[in-house]
Amino acid sequence: MPHADGLAPQPPHAFVQATRTLAVGALVGLILLGLAWELWLAPTGSRFLAFKVLPLVIPLAGLLKHRLYTYRWVSLLVWLYFTEGVVRATGLPPGAALGIGEWLAWGQVLLCCLLFTACAAHVRWRLKHKTVAAA
Repeated sequence: MPHADGLAPQPPHAFVQATRTLAVGALVGLILLGLAWELWLAPTGSRFLAFKVLPLVIPLAGLLKHRLYTYRWVSLLVWLYFTEGVVRATGLPPGAALGIGEWLAWGQVLLCCLLFTACAAHVRWRLKHKTVAAA
């Protein structure tokens, strides 16, 4: 269906698609990791902590719909999960061996870094390459 200016909509640029795919993949990975961690892999005793992934479910639709605003605020939200991962990964006494909980925490840190990088790159590219029609 043509736009109001008579031009057909263009498919997203390959870079935008790649950053979207990476962001959605990292977000889904964080959701699955959080659920698996708290429910099966290394539960802390309170299954209630599995609800910490609910705020991550909310932006999924916005990322899939290429909403720039969602990419912006997810790049800020992810730092809460990054901080949790670092705290849980480094909370062992000196010289203690890493257990599964610490490995899962480092996985969370990695996924947070990927999500932030993908969101930041996505926002920068889209703002740098605004089209005349969008302005």
